[in-house]
Amino acid sequence: MSHATYVALSYGAALLLVGGLVLAIWRDGRARRAEIAALEAQGIRRRSAGRNEGMGA
Repeated sequence: MSHATYVALSYGAALLLVGGLVLAIWRDGRARRAEIAALEAQGIRRRSAGRNEGMGA
């Protein structure tokens, strides 16, 4: 295997790994937002929802 092939395969593997991580984080974020929306539809609110914006800086 030549040096250029090794470098190209390494970059490709890194790209796939980073892309997979980005995809997993994006899907997890969508799932968490859906869970929060379902809970809020049931009337369950987040503790931070009642706080004033100017307090706790």
